[in-house]
Amino acid sequence: MNIYLPVAEHSLNVFFLAGIGGAVGFLSGLFGVGGGFLLTPLLIFSGVPTSVAVASVTGQVVAASTSGALSHYRRGGIDLHLALYLIRTGLHRLVR
Repeated sequence: MNIYLPVAEHSLNVFFLAGIGGAVGFLSGLFGVGGGFLLTPLLIFSGVPTSVAVASVTGQVVAASTSGALSHYRRGGIDLHLALYLIRTGLHRLVR
């Protein structure tokens, strides 16, 4: 069963996408590496254009980062003053 990806102008098997998503999630949790490090090359090798693969993985990176930040926040491991400063300065650079 294939799914058409209109931005990539490419069709991929749904089970293949679910499989690489699960495998990347498992490996990134096991080794503590970022999922984008593994998922981007897999998408490129499966025929997805490079720019689309890089941009699409961004959503997964945001979700994993948010989940990790919430977990650390609940344990009291985030310095909110430092975090807000980094967010503010990062957004300042983005807007310029």
